[in-house]
Parts: sequence; structure tokens; C-alpha cells
Amino acid sequence: METGTATLDGAFWISSGIILFLLVLSGFFSGSETALTAASRGKLRAQADKGSRGATRALKITEDNERLIGSVLLGNNLVNILAASLATAMFTRIFGESGVALATLVMTLLVLIFAEVLPKTYAITNAERAAALVSRPIALVVLVCSPFVTAVRFLVRGILGLFGVAIDPDSNILAVREEIAGALQLGHSEGVVEKEDRDRILGALDLRERAVEEIMLHRSGIEMIDAANDPSEILGQCLDSNHTRLPVYRDDPENIIGVIHAKDLLRAMYKLIGGPEGDAAALKDFDIAAVVMKPYFVPETSTLDEQMRQFLRRRTHFALVVDEYGSLQGLITLEDILEEIVGEITDEFDPDADHPVKTAEDGHLIVDGAMTIRDMNRATDWSLPDDEANTVAGLVIHEAQMIPTPGQVFSFHGYRFEVMAREGNRITQLKIRPL
Repeated sequence: METGTATLDGAFWISSGIILFLLVLSGFFSGSETALTAASRGKLRAQADKGSRGATRALKITEDNERLIGSVLLGNNLVNILAASLATAMFTRIFGESGVALATLVMTLLVLIFAEVLPKTYAITNAERAAALVSRPIALVVLVCSPFVTAVRFLVRGILGLFGVAIDPDSNILAVREEIAGALQLGHSEGVVEKEDRDRILGALDLRERAVEEIMLHRSGIEMIDAANDPSEILGQCLDSNHTRLPVYRDDPENIIGVIHAKDLLRAMYKLIGGPEGDAAALKDFDIAAVVMKPYFVPETSTLDEQMRQFLRRRTHFALVVDEYGSLQGLITLEDILEEIVGEITDEFDPDADHPVKTAEDGHLIVDGAMTIRDMNRATDWSLPDDEANTVAGLVIHEAQMIPTPGQVFSFHGYRFEVMAREGNRITQLKIRPL
């Protein structure tokens, strides 16, 4: 009897030790999975750049999340099943058939508390640090389990394929852009990120997705110089203009021969008349074509990101926009692109630009029809769609399927639009309020 008891006691303590060790392994796998999946790759990259080898390994093994998760789950399930089997055998030997239920209850509590909740709670609160610490052993686990995980991966994809679910191994489940945008929106809603900061970052991210035609100044609003005009008229037009660069055409506004900079014009005229003591009558022989810069044309489908790069590469700030047939559609400047990031840039020649949206006494917003929907959303924090139209007036025309007359009222997308003024077929002013 004493021998049996001693044997039972010895087996009990050995089994208990093994189960304890397996629970520690289970907690390690659970915590590692949470840490490596919850860790910010941006923060890990920053730590890696500072020389952290653990962060570097963590970045490497998280490049293939499918293989990582498969390996960790394989190890976690193996140790959990083995621990449960040993516990069942030990409790059955001690308590008989009732030991099965007791082992199930005890192991469920132990696994839940010490192998799941506790390590995962720590890992999610210290994700980057934990990921760096476990990266070395997890890398070894991934290497050892890789062949089996690869087989399981093909099997799973084959089963999913039977149900019409296609898995792209190269796809990024969480796109970086959406992740950043979501974090900014969350930060703004919680008061951590200012609206202006959010708009600037999102504006910079959107440059790659937006075309030149969306923000260009339409050809109807371009101020041009006729090369056939008298030099004194050209000089007066440049001095009266709010712009330092003006397109120059000959015979037809479509025939752009160049772009004149006001400083170049004044410098050339000053030289022609012979300085401060010169004769202004010499201006009659002035030929503006000899002073203009070669025009720079860009297609209307170019992205804002690419166009900004071209501006910086060419060291120019001004471009004329043409369509696929070469017809002039508008112009764009480097300032226009920068305004998409930082908001409206005003100077002494833009007195009204400080208030692009005005509030009427009845609470309605008075908006210029040519204002872009993006600028409207930025100024008011609304969410008007810009898929089908670039301007507020364009949105109204698109939704109404007609060119409205002053006084007409429309309601769509949760807002009330009233047409206040129209010039020709162009809506110039609108009154808007949320419904």
C-alpha cells in the first residue's frame, strides 16, 4: 500500500511538473501571437532603425502573417492537447472515471487564466516590447513548423476555393493608408489630433489618388495676354493682375506661345528703354514673344503627386493643362497642390480667401459654386461625395440631372441645396444647410 502511494505521489508530482511546463509554453505561444499581431510595424521599424535586433527579427517574421499564425497555433494546440491529456490521465488514476470531468474543469480554468488571458493582456499592453523579446524563439518555431504549415496552408486554400473564396498571398490585409486614416479619425474624435493636423496628413496621402483636373483653374477663369496687344497695354495688364505669371497667346487663346513672368517683363522693358534716363517711346518695338518662357503642358489625368514631383524636378511652379486632344482645359500651380495639403494659402491679393464659406443670418452656408467638394468638406467637416463631381455646383447639377435656375431647392445626401445665382449655364452661388 505504501509502495503504491509512493508510486502515485511520484507520478503525480512528475505529471504536475510537466503540465505546469506545458502551461508556461501555452502562455508563451498565446502571448507571442498577440504581441506579434498587435505590434505596430511603424514602431517596430523605428526601433529597428535605432539598432534593436529583436524589432528587426519581429518585422521579418511578421511579413508572412499566415505562416506566423499557423506556426504559433500549431505549437499552442500541441502543448494544450498534451497538457489536457496528461491531466486527464493523472486525475483518472487518482479519482477514477470522475477524474475526466475534474481534469476538464481544472485545465479549462488553468488554460483560460494562465495560458490565455494573463499573457495576452500583458502582450497587448506592451506589444512592441513583447514582440521584440519573443522574436528569436518564435523565429525558430516558424522555421521548424514551416513544412507542416505550408501543407496546411494549401489544404485550407483548397477548401476555401471550393466555396469560391480566393486568397491572395501577396495582399495586405490592413492597407497602410486606411490604417493611418483610421488612426487619425480616431485620434480626432478623442481630441488627441487637431482637425488641421488630420486634414494635412490626409491631404498628403490623397495626392496619389487625385488628378490634376480636379483642382485646376478652369480655362474660363484663366487671365491671358494677347501677344498682339500694344506693349503699354501688356504692361498695364501685368501690373493690374494679381498673378506674377500669365499665359501669352497669339491670334487664338488655344495657341499658347509661352508664359510671361512679370519680373522678366519689367526687366526686358527697362533694358529696352535704356534705364531710368531712357525713352519710353522705345517700347513700341517691344516683342513679348522674345521674353516669354516656353509653356509647360501637362495632361489632365496626371496625379497630383506626380505633378508636384515634376514641378520640383523642372524648377517651375506653373503648368497648362490639356486634354487628350491637346485642347487647353485649365492651369495648375505648385501652390494649388500645396493647398490640398495645408489648406487655403492667402496673401494680400486674396482678401476674400480667408472666408471661403460664409454663414447667413438664418444659419445657412453661402458657398461659391466653383468651390471644390473636398474644400467644402474640409471647411465644414461634412462628407459630401466627390465621386461624380469636383465642385459643389457640379454635384448639384449631377444630382438634379439639369441646370437649375435661381430659387430652385434640392435635397440629397442629407443636405438642402438652394441655387442663389447663375451666370449662363454656370451656378455661381448656393445656400446649403444640413437636413
